[in-house]
Amino acid sequence: MDFDDPWWLLAVFVFDATIRIAAIIIVPRNRRPTAAMAWLLAIYFIPIIGVFLFLLIGTPRLPRVRRRRQRAVNEYIQETTRGLDFGTLRPDAPGWFTSLVTLNRNLGAMPISGDNDAHLISDYQESLDAMADAIRHAEAYVHVEFYILQSDASTDNFFRAMEEAAARGVSVRVLLDHWANRGKPYYRRTLKRLDAMGAKWRLMLPVQPLRGKYQRPDLRNHRKLLVVDGQVAFMGSQNVTDSTYNLRKNIKRGLHWVDLMVRLEGPVVGSVDAVFLSDWYSETDEILSEEVRQYDLNRSTGDLDCQIVPSGPGFEFENNLRLFIGLLYAAKRRISVVSPYFVPDEAILLAITTACHRGVEVELFVSEEGDQALVYHAQRSYYEALLRAGVRIWMYRRPYILHTKAFTIDDEVAVIGSSNMDMRSFGLNMEITLMIRGGEFVEEMREVEDKYRSLSRELTLDEWLQQPLRSTVLDNLARLTSALQ
Repeated sequence: MDFDDPWWLLAVFVFDATIRIAAIIIVPRNRRPTAAMAWLLAIYFIPIIGVFLFLLIGTPRLPRVRRRRQRAVNEYIQETTRGLDFGTLRPDAPGWFTSLVTLNRNLGAMPISGDNDAHLISDYQESLDAMADAIRHAEAYVHVEFYILQSDASTDNFFRAMEEAAARGVSVRVLLDHWANRGKPYYRRTLKRLDAMGAKWRLMLPVQPLRGKYQRPDLRNHRKLLVVDGQVAFMGSQNVTDSTYNLRKNIKRGLHWVDLMVRLEGPVVGSVDAVFLSDWYSETDEILSEEVRQYDLNRSTGDLDCQIVPSGPGFEFENNLRLFIGLLYAAKRRISVVSPYFVPDEAILLAITTACHRGVEVELFVSEEGDQALVYHAQRSYYEALLRAGVRIWMYRRPYILHTKAFTIDDEVAVIGSSNMDMRSFGLNMEITLMIRGGEFVEEMREVEDKYRSLSRELTLDEWLQQPLRSTVLDNLARLTSALQ
């Protein structure tokens, strides 16, 4: 082939122009401007690689079958919960809070419920053991759903509790994310142990094209939850694995994860279970409504108002993002955010900096050490704008990774769950978020925040401005790649 042939050159030019014009038409449709611009830059400057990546991960949506199942679940929840008694709500709720409850409900959340009890567990091993203790009291069923689930020395008590429950005839159902667990230490051993105990388990969002199971490979089910008999639930940021994740690179660096879980009793437990049941249905096409008495709601001794907000690519809107923005704009005095991966979109960044300009005290807890290079540098690229706006940034000292995902608004409302404040959690991950109204719970959160603050150092603007140029370049490049959704 003669590459000097003008006809060949003309063909290349026409092909290149066609790709660029098609990209302008296809890429920006129903996509954030920043994400669209990042994809266009990738396609324009590295055409072959850019087009390949766009075809591979350019559609942040689940397959049509999964979206249809999610819509069916949403409609089922809306219909079956209409008119049910979900406990007595606390009086004198602010108008903005009631409005956010309505927003969540319209986007697919369960109704808000009263008469709930919620307590935080901030110690890593204590949380695993508390969940194991709850499982040992199971009489009917145990529902386990975790992004990462590993049978190791730290989680052995948890697995033994499941084995004992299964041996008593309790139905043990387990969901774990496929891509997050495959290739990890103890993966096969974990699955063999689940088989041996007789648990019913499924991989979430499996990427197994030879078995007809495929979707965008970087979509994740990032939820972490446990439900026992519809009486007790746990949820939060912690996975069921050792605090080092059993990874050699973490052990070599001495890294340990710091997490926060919440133990729940009351009607809200049914809402957590609804999330599990919807994910079980998505993976198995099995409806458990006859076996699991979903709305046989139980009162607790607590007085907290709770609402569970599921989110992810199966929903039409970014439920968690809209909730977070609403809460940030509602704050009048104080906002405390804990997010290990803080890579906000424009709306979150604007809400936080606007809060500072309104006179609201805003603080952000992040890790001094990073475990994911791209996310770590992308996050750093926002520090200067945050510091200039007046945000106080607390960096949890190495070698610990602050993995908690929570924030508090003033003295009455808190949020805790699996969702980071980053574009991946807003658009690509399936997450679960709990919104709680009640000063007594916020006080528990404040105690955790005080502990985190005592174990952190404050980053100042003067210190940040001394960053070397190479760090700034890396941060900015990572910020560009974070928009590729």
